Amino acid sequence: MNWVRSLGVVVLMASVVMDTSRGQPGVRDAVTASPIAGVQKQIANLAAMPSLHTAFDWFRSNARQLSEWQLELTSIPAPPFSEAKRAEWLKGKFQQLGLKDVHIDQEGNVLGLWSGENPAAKHVLLSAHLDTVFPPGTHLPVRREGEKLIGPGISDNGAGLTAILAIAAALRNAQIETEAPILFVANVGEEGEGDLRGIRYLFNDSKWSESIGYAVILDGGGSDSIVAEGLGSRRFLVSVNGPGGHSWSDFGTPNPIMVLARAIDTFSRTPVPANPKATFNIGTISGGTSVNSIPESASIKVDIRSSSPAELERIERSLTAALEQAILPFRPDGKGADKKPVITYDMNLIGNRPAAKLDPDAHILEVVRAVDSHLRIPTRIQRASTDANIPLSMGREAVTLGGGGTGGGAHTLHEWYDPTDRDLGLRRILLSVLALAGVAQ
Repeated sequence: MNWVRSLGVVVLMASVVMDTSRGQPGVRDAVTASPIAGVQKQIANLAAMPSLHTAFDWFRSNARQLSEWQLELTSIPAPPFSEAKRAEWLKGKFQQLGLKDVHIDQEGNVLGLWSGENPAAKHVLLSAHLDTVFPPGTHLPVRREGEKLIGPGISDNGAGLTAILAIAAALRNAQIETEAPILFVANVGEEGEGDLRGIRYLFNDSKWSESIGYAVILDGGGSDSIVAEGLGSRRFLVSVNGPGGHSWSDFGTPNPIMVLARAIDTFSRTPVPANPKATFNIGTISGGTSVNSIPESASIKVDIRSSSPAELERIERSLTAALEQAILPFRPDGKGADKKPVITYDMNLIGNRPAAKLDPDAHILEVVRAVDSHLRIPTRIQRASTDANIPLSMGREAVTLGGGGTGGGAHTLHEWYDPTDRDLGLRRILLSVLALAGVAQ
């Protein structure tokens, strides 16, 4: 995941059901004079149902089981584009928990359906990404230290995936029937150069693309934040190329590493605004073959982020200008207008996450806020780069929430997760999802 790491999960609340006369989700017995009060009332009514208390009790009594699932799934490597082994593990769990139509789609996403009484109703998506940032071959020594769980990816996104399994298990144990179907998805490609490929496929090319009414994304731990704004990012692989040669006999031949260093120095001075906030980062650098060789190429990977598309474009132009300035002295005529340059560069887009924002009056946001009010959670609205960027950029209602508990050290080998109070986050998710899907009477 790519944002403030203690977040994660997603969305939903009160006793929302499908108004089949209009084909739109609505709140049963909503108070027309005050939609917010109506949602809050329905959340309270939903939380008072005996079946919900059974589900809440399941969360508490199976806390140890949830931690065991989290340790087991996190021990299975799942770098972007190599998630198949973990996907098979999750497919087996989806089947064991009674989900229907369990399968792995052509992109590698794992899907399972909690059937609703009205299969034609808009589905509620509950998803969590199953990939990690760690490259193939990374040792994943997951373990317990007291109640705390330790290991790479244990929170991001072990916590989100465990929350999905917990919701499915609680629905089955409490025998809760919903009005609208709930689509459970463990998706690929959220991290790094995965570039949200799993969720892109789900909303653009899969058979479910038009069926989803609300998207609830679970990412990491935490239970007090709502990601309602998608932080945009563009990522580039920049390569500078030259003829190369021997450090002694070819001394004076333009060195791509030195040229790239000049471009980096110039680009690093690019001003960025505080509002809307914009950032840039050079995450990797590589090139050369030996200490006594002038390299033929050198490359960097650049990450640019902002909630403003205009700022993304401006910083991208600044990067291009820095590269042009750096290679200019190494063109034969010093201008390079009509002759082939001695030094060239390539700037290839390797990631593009759209910036987007949820309408502040969106129903999904009303529901989550009402749930938080009922559970006495101090809600914080956040901006981040998550799977929700895709549906938000399409004008769809989506939020990202945490899976409960707390986590830290994301994207490091020392990542940790504390399951204390995990059940609060799970209650939040369950109430939200059921409020959006509606509970059948």
